Amino acid sequence: MLRASRAVTAWLFHPAATDAMIGGAHPSHLDVTHQPAPGTQVRLPAPLGEVREEFTVPRGTAQAYRLREGEYLQIIDVEGQQCSDFTAFRSDGLEAGREWMIDGTATRSMVRGAYPGPGLLDKFHDAEMRPLLQVVQDTCGRHDTFGLACTARGYEDRGFPGHLNCSDNISEALAPYGVARRSAWPAINFFWNTWIDHASHRIMTEESHSRPGDHVTMRALEDLVCVSTACPDDIDPINGWNPTDVHVRIYRPETPIRRAVAWREKEDAPMTTSQPSAFHARLEPLTRHFTAARDLWAAVDFPATGALGEYWACREAVTVQDMSSLRKYDIVGPDAEALLQRATTRNVAKMAVWRGAYTLMCDEAGTVIDDGTLFRLGPELFRWCCGSEESGRVLEELAREMGAQVRIHALGGAMPNLAVQGPQSRELLRRIVFTQPQVPALGDLKWFGVTVARLGDREGAPFMLARSGYTGELGYEIFCARADALAIWDAIMEAGADLGVTPMGTEALGMIRIEAGLAAAGAEFAPGVDAFEAGLGFAVDLDKPAFTGREALARNAQAPRRVLKGLLLDGSDVPRHASPVLDGERQVGVVTSATRSPTLGHAVAIVRLGVEHSENGRRLEIGQMDGRMKRLGGTVADIPFIDPQRKRARA
Repeated sequence: MLRASRAVTAWLFHPAATDAMIGGAHPSHLDVTHQPAPGTQVRLPAPLGEVREEFTVPRGTAQAYRLREGEYLQIIDVEGQQCSDFTAFRSDGLEAGREWMIDGTATRSMVRGAYPGPGLLDKFHDAEMRPLLQVVQDTCGRHDTFGLACTARGYEDRGFPGHLNCSDNISEALAPYGVARRSAWPAINFFWNTWIDHASHRIMTEESHSRPGDHVTMRALEDLVCVSTACPDDIDPINGWNPTDVHVRIYRPETPIRRAVAWREKEDAPMTTSQPSAFHARLEPLTRHFTAARDLWAAVDFPATGALGEYWACREAVTVQDMSSLRKYDIVGPDAEALLQRATTRNVAKMAVWRGAYTLMCDEAGTVIDDGTLFRLGPELFRWCCGSEESGRVLEELAREMGAQVRIHALGGAMPNLAVQGPQSRELLRRIVFTQPQVPALGDLKWFGVTVARLGDREGAPFMLARSGYTGELGYEIFCARADALAIWDAIMEAGADLGVTPMGTEALGMIRIEAGLAAAGAEFAPGVDAFEAGLGFAVDLDKPAFTGREALARNAQAPRRVLKGLLLDGSDVPRHASPVLDGERQVGVVTSATRSPTLGHAVAIVRLGVEHSENGRRLEIGQMDGRMKRLGGTVADIPFIDPQRKRARA
């Protein structure tokens, strides 16, 4: 590739053998493409690798192009909120007179979702169910696979005859490839924000979620003819009411482009893309089934055992799970205790060094912002391990308000961690943990105790070791430096081989945490739900001095309207999240989480109920199929469903 920083005249020569010229043979084919430099007012994202070709699709136009098997295609929303219709045809089909193209219905059926994402089920298929493209990266996550590219009729029926439209633009762009003209083209509408309204079942739309530079990158699985548009719609919110350009890059097959989706701490925060965790080199050979966990890839399950096998390993032996997506903050300084006393619901002043506690951060209304485990590593040194960055922002804001002499340090990816859980977890760690005399030994750690340890002996890799977890079983968590992650993983797997140590993924963890009655963000606690309604009143100390949300929580504790309970279902049907809980024809609650309990042999659900319907033994129903046509009967019970006294974790 040649690049010029100013106007130039280029001469290209293609030498041919003399005998070939004399014999009348034609020289070999040469492709030459020219792309004017993009305007200086728009900054495109850096290329992902070696670019074979790139071009801009000006607003209101379409461009067709060839993509060879193995090449990567990147479609970039240059200025943000710009729809780009896309489709692709198998080249061998066009040569045979067959228009084998992306089929939205086949794709949705094959991937069992509205839109493919990086992972196993991440492909666009044709009507013969053959995969044409594999999604590798997606930084927007909101696209349309339901409808058509915009059509002339669509504008005409709204009083805009002669308006530019994507369907006509697609037909004109594909004509040189022998593709028959259509008045309406089905297309993958990248960056068009649509969804199905659950009440009306209509396709809804509004302005796009895409920002400048957002892109979708795909890998061609066949030789393809593709077409991309820059949609001209300026009478709908589709393009933010202002159509702009789309940029296309084609990368050579040898370009190493990793799978990734976008992650933003907050809507207006800078974008990062999902990264492999520090343990990924050990996980990837064991499974290809990963899901995005904030900014990291997390294993869903492992084919050698399956989620059910992982579940029983945690119940009966020992499991190891990558939990690196947890957020960690160090809170250091003379006012660290005072800050955390104000910010959290536990009495931090009573927390001894080398102890931890499960606690909450709430807003003024008592709504849970975040939950996590707070560890005290010294008189003025704390480590907060939590679910989201929001609590970090709360701490920063509160420290400024208090004028506190404290430093809040977000550890980011600097401290990956593993959960070692199950009845054999202590025996496994006994074989590899070394502690100095001045810190608690492994055998001294009570529930929520913490220490610093090394791998094997005083020269081994260092790590923080806590007796904590998210399973309700005896278990520990290891926090280490990235450089030591693989050595610690290998030591755990080697030491636990005869104990049945098993890698565990998110699917098995979901079953276990629901059986244990442990709360999850977006399920048990959510906007508008206070700590008591989320079933987390045990983590609220109303006797401590003032903390954020205390007045609201004290008031709500006196007369709660809703409580968190369990429902033991009669069968194995698992209700969906947010399904209505019914007493006859009246809704009296909602499902927050549900699973089939392998231990109990039937489904269980965590439900939020009105207090009038929350007594144990009461019969209620969960509505399915619009809440009326199917009912799942069950009996109200306390949570946890298994080991209600948490004896396993305290063992």
